[in-house]
Order: sequence, then structure tokens, then C-alpha cells
Amino acid sequence: MQMNESQSIPASREKVWAALNDPDVLKQCIPGCQSLEVTGPNEMTATVVFKVGPVKATFGGKVTLSDLDPPNSYHISGEGSGGVAGFAKGGASVRLESESSDVTVLHYDVEAQIGGKLAQLGARLIDSTARKLAGEFFESFAEVVAGPAEPAEQASGSGKSWLKRLTDRT
Repeated sequence: MQMNESQSIPASREKVWAALNDPDVLKQCIPGCQSLEVTGPNEMTATVVFKVGPVKATFGGKVTLSDLDPPNSYHISGEGSGGVAGFAKGGASVRLESESSDVTVLHYDVEAQIGGKLAQLGARLIDSTARKLAGEFFESFAEVVAGPAEPAEQASGSGKSWLKRLTDRT
């Protein structure tokens, strides 16, 4: 599976870089992350629970950062095992680009391989789940890095769920 996307984040490149290297921020933002611990220079271990179709599994794995070019880019690679659910391994190249002094565009190119029961679910389900998880991560990451929403935004209704906004219109 391959995926390359970009995400605009309302923060300076230095702030985004610091957050990308902060295990506490990453743990908050990774969907299903139960633990994320630094084990050495540029190395972390993680435990993540997620569900793909009918398969729910707890994955334990190792993450390594390489090709560091602060505050511009790095390569992240990892591998994990989910027991009978299978395994996952892959990597991502992450590059930050300043759009302005307070907006950073995060570009990422991901390549991943899976095996075991997960691989039997089919590429379409795996791809859609991966895109959904990536979207959840980056939405959460942008919120955490940008800080709390402005009160004016909340007053305009953007703090409401999509269903609440829809039912309020009728």
C-alpha cells in the first residue's frame, strides 16, 4: 500500500517539528495508541489497538527515525506484530514546508506491507482504513499543535457535531 498526502497545520514549522518529535503529542494523536515510549536516540516502542473490518488487534512494535534534517524532514520506519491478526511494517518520508510564518504544510509519503489475517481482508478495505486512520491522526495532530480553538469559532457552531449542525438547520 502506498499513500502520499499533504496536511496544512496552523503553526510554525519549528512548532510542528517539535510536536512530530514529542512522544506525548504523538500518543494523543495516534488512533488507538495505548503507549508510546522513547527507548533510545531516535527510537520508540508503541502499543496500538485498532480494528480493520472484523479484525481487532493489539499491535506492539518499534519505530525508528532516520535521515533527520531538523526542522525540515525525516524518515520514520516501523514494524509491529498483532499476533494472529498478522504483522505490519513500513515507513514514511515526512517533509515540512512553510506556507507562511504561522502555517506549515506537512507532506508525507507512506509505504506499508501487511501480512496474516489482515492481508486476507482485501486491499480496498485496508486502503480505506489506512486513509481513515491517517486522516484522524492529522486532524488530531493539527488541533493539538494549533492549540485550543478560538471562542468565535465555537460560537459560529464549528464546535458542534455534523449531526447537531444539520438538525439545527431544520
